[in-house]
Amino acid sequence: MIWGIFKRDMCHATRNVIAVIVSMGLVVVPALYAWFNIAASWDPYGNTKALKVAVANNDKGYKSDLIPVRVNVGETIISTLHANDQLDWQFVKSDKAIDGVKSGEYYAAIVIPKGFSADMMTLFSPDIKHAQLKYYLNEKINPIAPHITDQGATTVVNTIDKTFAKTIAQVGLDLAASILHYSQSPQMAEYMRNLNGNLTTMADTLSGASQQVTSYSQLLGSANDIVDSTGKLLASATKAGKQAQNALKQGKSGATSFTSAGANVTSSVNTALDQVSGAFDQVAAKVNKAFDAIGKDSDTAASQLTTLSEQVSSSESLYDTYITSLNHMHESVEQLPDSDSAKQALLEAIDREITLLEAAKGDSQKLAQQLKDASMQVTQDTAAAERSRKEILNRITSAKQSISNVRDDYATNVKPKIDALASTVSTLISQTDSMITQLSGTADDLDDVTGDVGTNVTSIRSTLGAIAKKLDSSAATVKELITKLETGGNAGDGNSDGGDGDNDASSSDSGESDELRALATANASTLSTLISAPVALHRVSVYPIANYGSAMAPFYTILSIWVGAIILCAMLKVTISDREKAHVLGLGDTLPRVAGPSGPGNASRWGLRLDHEYFGRYAIFALLALLQGTLVCLGDMYFLGVQANHALQFLAVGWLAALVFSNIVYTLTVSFGDIGKAVAVVLLVMQVAGSGGTFPIETLPKFFQMLYPFLPFPHAIDAMHAAMAGSYGNEYLLDMVYLALFLIPSLLLGLVLRKPVIRLNNWVSRNLESTKVM
Repeated sequence: MIWGIFKRDMCHATRNVIAVIVSMGLVVVPALYAWFNIAASWDPYGNTKALKVAVANNDKGYKSDLIPVRVNVGETIISTLHANDQLDWQFVKSDKAIDGVKSGEYYAAIVIPKGFSADMMTLFSPDIKHAQLKYYLNEKINPIAPHITDQGATTVVNTIDKTFAKTIAQVGLDLAASILHYSQSPQMAEYMRNLNGNLTTMADTLSGASQQVTSYSQLLGSANDIVDSTGKLLASATKAGKQAQNALKQGKSGATSFTSAGANVTSSVNTALDQVSGAFDQVAAKVNKAFDAIGKDSDTAASQLTTLSEQVSSSESLYDTYITSLNHMHESVEQLPDSDSAKQALLEAIDREITLLEAAKGDSQKLAQQLKDASMQVTQDTAAAERSRKEILNRITSAKQSISNVRDDYATNVKPKIDALASTVSTLISQTDSMITQLSGTADDLDDVTGDVGTNVTSIRSTLGAIAKKLDSSAATVKELITKLETGGNAGDGNSDGGDGDNDASSSDSGESDELRALATANASTLSTLISAPVALHRVSVYPIANYGSAMAPFYTILSIWVGAIILCAMLKVTISDREKAHVLGLGDTLPRVAGPSGPGNASRWGLRLDHEYFGRYAIFALLALLQGTLVCLGDMYFLGVQANHALQFLAVGWLAALVFSNIVYTLTVSFGDIGKAVAVVLLVMQVAGSGGTFPIETLPKFFQMLYPFLPFPHAIDAMHAAMAGSYGNEYLLDMVYLALFLIPSLLLGLVLRKPVIRLNNWVSRNLESTKVM
């Protein structure tokens, strides 16, 4: 059925010459629409030199003592613009320039005021003014021209900035060269010699004055030495008295602590040694008892020996207590004055006592270990157990002897020395305390008498010393200036005496002079140009487009394909008459009366369904749309020369856009009649504004940014851009898929949602036809 409808439509479209011409026109007209727009915008910014912009120079220039050369920035601007072909510069008077902008003769005008150069040169004065150009612009002539002339005005401003910076740099370099040249002249050498002589005399005068002031200070110092000696003697006596008092206080504290520690240690010794000695006697008795029970009950003997080992081990804390007491005594003795001869002997006696206690503690530890070992042997070897008994008893005897040695040594050596030392210290402290108190009071009285005299003399000497330092510093500064001037003069002569230390001292200044000479003798024009524009912009194109026409080609091409779809629906019928349906069905010229009123779907009982009518008539629309897309794309590439790095992909975008657009417009027209055509035009207007084909979508109002993804134009334009300049990843394929997805809602409307509104659409059509106007 679909093929039958398409075949009859093709026969009707080629039946006569007029039909063929109209069909060709339907294919060619959209292409002409695209080609004219692309060609017109092929290189608009390359033809800006035809835009007339007036320039008027009223600058009077500037000249001063600082810059003796007359400076006229306005004349420099005019000279530069004569060589600039970016715009059609018209050099006229200011009145004519302003009037020409008002009349439309010039798109814009730039007027350089009288004090322009003077304002620019205020850079060298405290009162800086910004130099201003007057820029007149006629904004009603053309919407794009103001932006182009703005670019021209910006070029003028940049030129002024660069020229000004270059001029200042060149003046500075020329001034440096002049100074360097003058510094090497004979007049400068004579001036430097006279200056060095005067500076040398000044330095000698300052040094002599410094020496005189220093002599005065030394004279006062001699007088001050006498006062100072007296003060030192009195201060020494006062200091000695205070130190003696502090020592006596420490002695009192030490003697008290020492006496207390001696009493504590004596008590600890008696208690500890008595406990340990009695414990050893008990241990010896229990050891004999345990070994006597070996033959009868070895397990009981072993248990008793283990218990004795633990008891002996626990008695070690008594040794630790005694040793701790002796350490406290040692600390108390150390607090006594070092001048006491008995102090060192007592410290040695205490250290020997601690050593004896450590030995006794070691014997006790060995005894505990032997008892523990014996407890393990009694159950194994009777003969070995008997040997252990003898060794243990001998060890007990040895331990008791160690304790006796400790007690005897303490009573004989330590305690008598402690008592004697404590008595001696207390007596000495009591005798000397009163004498030192009287000496300190006398020294304090004499110190007040000499203090004021010494303070006054010291203050005067301090002032004279500061004056002498200032004079010496001034003399050194003058001498340093003389050295630098001599070094600069030698470097300026360009001579070297070779090999001595003076050359090393002046090497740095000579190097700086050489650098200044190299800078001053270099090409001043080149250096000033570099200073005026130190940064250059290197433009790197990513996905480059050959020209502005190629950049605009996707927008105008896609737009023309949509326009072609609207033209097809305006020129071709979208509905099939009952006569055509009857011929397709082979029923003659008319449908049977049972078919009812003429309209879509009225021949479905004979097999011609609504979808057959939809696709059958759409076939010729699709064919003509494909021809439109093919022609416009081929013309873009091979007639206009639009850039297309991937020609086949470029054609594919045109074909898919033709099918999608023609189907959307066809469906709207089939479903809603003439109202659908109006909706297609509204969609066209919306997509022209919101597709991002001319301006970035980010620059458009928020409404268009939200609508952007739901329009077919943006995806078709992006796909064509990718075909022209290259694709990033799957960019091209994704845009083609997004474009094809618009067929889904279009087919859904044409095949499913269309049925409920068929009667409403027929009713609207009958009412429009009844007006005899629509």
